[in-house]
Amino acid sequence: MTKGVSKEQLARINELAHKKKTVGLTEAEQAEQKELYRIFLDDFRARFKQQLESIEIVEPDDPRLYDARFKDFDKLKN
Repeated sequence: MTKGVSKEQLARINELAHKKKTVGLTEAEQAEQKELYRIFLDDFRARFKQQLESIEIVEPDDPRLYDARFKDFDKLKN
């Protein structure tokens, strides 16, 4: 798992993006922006992957969908 992106790093990403649109970036700033983007995307991908791996697909006829009150109802119905 990655360390995540700090508020300071996120603020710096936004600052560099704004500066790039207005006056442009120096080579050092471009390298810094590239590294910050890499950190941000690595963190995003790790969190997204973790979220996807925690999803469980359940079929409509899965017995885990019934709770105790429906089991009693099913017994009466039959």
